[in-house]
Formats: sequence, C-alpha cells, structure tokens
Amino acid sequence: MSAARSFTDVGYDEAMRRARALVPTLRERADAAESLRQMPKETLDDLHRTGLLRFHQPRRWGGMEVDFVALFDLPAEVGRGCASTAWNVANLGVHHWMLALYDERAQAEVWDANPDAIIASGIAFPQGRGRRVDGGVVISGYWNFSSGVDASDWNMLAAIIRDGDRIVDHRMCLVPRGEYEIVDDWTVLGMRSTGSKSVRVTDLFVPEHRALSMYLARGGSDFPGARANANPLYRVPLTALGTHCLAGAGVGNAQAALELTIEAIRDRSTSYTAMRMRDFQAVQLRVADAGARIDAARLVIRTDCLDAARLAADGRVPSVPDKLRFKRNVAHAMALCTGAVDELHALAGANGIYDRYPIQRLFRDQHALSAHFGFSWDAQGPPWALVALGGEFSSPTL
Repeated sequence: MSAARSFTDVGYDEAMRRARALVPTLRERADAAESLRQMPKETLDDLHRTGLLRFHQPRRWGGMEVDFVALFDLPAEVGRGCASTAWNVANLGVHHWMLALYDERAQAEVWDANPDAIIASGIAFPQGRGRRVDGGVVISGYWNFSSGVDASDWNMLAAIIRDGDRIVDHRMCLVPRGEYEIVDDWTVLGMRSTGSKSVRVTDLFVPEHRALSMYLARGGSDFPGARANANPLYRVPLTALGTHCLAGAGVGNAQAALELTIEAIRDRSTSYTAMRMRDFQAVQLRVADAGARIDAARLVIRTDCLDAARLAADGRVPSVPDKLRFKRNVAHAMALCTGAVDELHALAGANGIYDRYPIQRLFRDQHALSAHFGFSWDAQGPPWALVALGGEFSSPTL
C-alpha cells in the first residue's frame, strides 16, 4: 500500500477540516457537475487525496476508522458545498464500512488491489433474485440508483435468495466491474451529479465469501469480518442506521440553502418598495423557522448515531423498537429539512425560477434526495407506532 494512500493518522477533527475546506470548490463546480451527470474527475481526485471516502475503512487497510458519528457529520459538511457529492461521499464511504463486515477474503480481493477502490451498490432487495449453488449463489436483477457507478471498481447488489418459493436469505453480493452492465438512465429532476445509473446482471455466479448474509449484519459480532475488524463501530446494525449517512446530504444541502439565503437577503431590497428584506418580520420568521428545522434535524440524526455507537461499545444490540425509532427519526429529520428548503426557496420569489440562482438547484436536489425510501414518512413512521401501540412488526433484515 502506498504511504500516500494511508489515512490511519487522520482523526475525526482533521477529516472534518478536510471536508470543510472542499465546500467553496464544490459550490463552484456544482453547475458543471450537474451537466456532467456524474462526479467530475477533479472532485473524485479531491476525495481520494483527502481520504474522505475512507472514513470507516479499517485502519489495517489504511483507512481512518473514525468514530461512527462521522458517517453523518462528514457528508453533512460536504453537503454544504454540493448535495450530490455529499450523497456519493456517504454512499461510497459507507460501502467501505460494509466491506469490513464481509469475509476477509472479500476484503483482500478489493483492498489488496486498491485500498482506494470505489464500491457502488444496488440496495433494493426485491430488484435482485438468486438461488444457492455449490460454492455461492447465482443472481439476476436490475437495480436502480447505483450512485457513483461510473467511477466504481465493484458493486454490492442486493438479492433475495429463494429455495423454490421459499425465501431463505437476503444477500449483498460483491461483484467486480466487468461482471455487471451499467444502464444510462440517469436523466432526473435533481441530484444529477450523483450519477446514480442502473445496473443489470443475468445468471451471475457470486462466490460465498462475496455474498454477505444480511441476517448477520443486524448488530452484534456475527458478521464474517468480526474477527479481523473488532472496532465496535462495525457492530452497529446496518439496516437500522444505513440511511443516516445519506441524511447528511440532506442536512448539508438545507444548511447551504440557509447560508445562501442569509447572504442574499442581508443587503437586498425588494423590487417594488425599496425596503430592505431583512426588516420584514415575515422574512425573519421564515429564516428563523428554517434554521430551527435544520438544527433539529441535525440533532436527532447525530443523537441516533451516538446512541447506536454507545450500544455497540457496550456489546449490546438495539431492540427492534429502537431500530424502528432510528428509522422513524431519520425520515422525520429529512421532512424537516425539506420544509426548511421549501421556505427558503419561497423567499427567493421570482428569482427562484432561474437556473442561475443556486437555491433553485438546492430545491430540486432536496426533493430528489428526500424521495429515497428510507426517508419516506409513510413507510418509516408507521412500523414504530405499530410496535409502540402493542402490535407486531417483522423484517428479516432488521
């Protein structure tokens, strides 16, 4: 491993400083990146140079292995510059965390060759199907939203494994670049520079050591990589907090909208009365409400991450109600951020319809990212309430 690609001496504070330093550059690149429909090479180079994609990669592979809360904090900081870049930092970064859960042979296949390897994903289990065979599984499927896939060296593809009509497992299958097809269908409303194209495979054999059972990633130390990667951060339940990293992009984007709005309004007069906008109480109320919403969202997501990390450090696995509470909280937090961006976009008035006005892009990005299933209040709110009210909820991956 090249010393230039080792980040074992980078702690949380330095990682945050590096993320903060990129914000102005990312804001300058955002419009061009949108037209490109994927991360610009310059941005990818910056992320490799700073190591920001390797925040949870094990130190034994040259990663930072910083505290679990960085999974949210780093994308939230990057999101102040570009929501799409933050989304990819979250996605591609969390896949290093996930790879640490796999059999050590899978880790070696990827990181021995290139510890900077980019790993994309297709996470919707119903979009993949498979069956067990000698030595592994055979999968087929068509997965949407494989963020950062153009730059990826590998992909983690979710598949429901059946024995006849019976579901016997849920696997995340690690597949090298040459074994899946990229389908360029990423023509979308927002989050354009995530490059979240679709991928397809047909009857692909995946060896057992590269097909992680998600029943072993529900918290605790049952995952195959536990012996080599003993840090408690790897014992945090993946399915309960996997979208907290993506929420960083939403909080960072909303924070950027607040900062840009304050900057625009501070010295701006209205077009018709020549009065300063900052002197209107209605403007003050909207800005204050947006700021409170963003702060509340940040607080609830960080608290979840800190709580989950404490439980893991104590050797405890969160209960099902706690896992459902984490999923409820992140969906509610994203609704707060989307509401904040909507309020701020409304303050832009007619200026908000122009492509040249940054908050127009931030508005589109916020609505695009909040459409993620993990942020759907209709999907994530009711299960917690059902259990709280005495009902039963069952999910094999939770």
